[in-house]
Amino acid sequence: MIAIRPLIGKVAMTKASTVDYSAALVGFGRLATDAIAGLTDVVEAVHRQIAFPSRGLGPPSAQGFAAGIATLVYSNIRGVTRLVDRGLSVLVPPASPANERKLSPRHEAVVAALNGVVGDYLARTNNPLAISMSLRCQGRPLEIERNGLQTTIPQPTGKLLLLAHGLCLNDLQWNRKGHDHGAALAFDLGYTPLYLHYNTGLHVSENGRLFADSIETILEQWPAPVQELAIIGHSMGGLVARSAYYYGTAAGHHWPQSLRRLVFLGTPHHGAPLERLGNWVNTALEISPYSAPFGRLGRIRSAGITDMRHGNVLEDDWKGRDRFASAQDLRAPLSLPLGVQCYAIAASKRQATGHPSLDLLGDGLVPVNSALGRHSKPGMRLEFSDLHEWIGYGMNHWDLLSHPAVYDQIRGWFGVHS
Repeated sequence: MIAIRPLIGKVAMTKASTVDYSAALVGFGRLATDAIAGLTDVVEAVHRQIAFPSRGLGPPSAQGFAAGIATLVYSNIRGVTRLVDRGLSVLVPPASPANERKLSPRHEAVVAALNGVVGDYLARTNNPLAISMSLRCQGRPLEIERNGLQTTIPQPTGKLLLLAHGLCLNDLQWNRKGHDHGAALAFDLGYTPLYLHYNTGLHVSENGRLFADSIETILEQWPAPVQELAIIGHSMGGLVARSAYYYGTAAGHHWPQSLRRLVFLGTPHHGAPLERLGNWVNTALEISPYSAPFGRLGRIRSAGITDMRHGNVLEDDWKGRDRFASAQDLRAPLSLPLGVQCYAIAASKRQATGHPSLDLLGDGLVPVNSALGRHSKPGMRLEFSDLHEWIGYGMNHWDLLSHPAVYDQIRGWFGVHS
């Protein structure tokens, strides 16, 4: 079985984190061989359950002989996959300026999706496809050093806007249907947008710590006096932003004092039902010894995905617990940042009907109540002002990135006292 354990890496601040085609080929090859080895474990487990459902059935010598053959077959499969993996590493030329070709936006989207599903495993195994956190501008990692920033961004303003994408996405996907909230706010209100690029398969709390560190560094090196810092987080990106504020404050960082606005777009503050359903299916599979091996496949999903079950933002929300267990919501309450103007936008695929049970169904991934921080327990509620929350009807989760009405709402909030 593929073992999945998160690995926290350093923030990529001075080195480009783009993957060239050579590294991508090695990464995809390694991931494929890992998958074959993992599926071999599953098939072998099913074989054993069918052949020997309980000890004591059949002559021990026959069992031992059959088991020995099976072990030989499956070990040979694993051996071949290891040889293929080593062969790819030898045959593919190393990355260099001479042979480097950057991935296309389409390929970057595939890599981002893989990181969302198995990103913690990619990081743990040092797979070249694992994304290292960076702040990017126009799809390229920034060298976070004052002179380098001045060269990359010739006219930096004192209004810094950071945008954090959601699960399985990347920074390029803020541009949807010809619209980009960051670019639009730059044109309309003079913000300088920077885009977070990160491995969404890691725990939210791990990405929160890394994001907090990178914000502290960018503010220290920003070539213009920072008058205002704002963050927009889509889906998981909003959880990462909340986590970053918590860990940045705990570490004594200065940037939380500069944060003025925090906008959440379809953020599952109290979880997403699809992850809870997936966890239930996984638990049901493990009831039977015959289906239990297939339950292992469900355990391949990343730590980032399982954090979405209840909306984990802190390490204490998951540490020391089986993240695949069908457990109740054990999170400690975490309020919105004090002194920060916080805004929440939810979406509902239905048009407004005036019937609460229908109007609050959500955008296909996140229920309206979760996106607006509402909870049945008063201590868990996130208290957004009535003027700071908005529901977009007839929209899905992805429309939050590009719908004109969503941007108009954000611009209206940002335009106050700007």
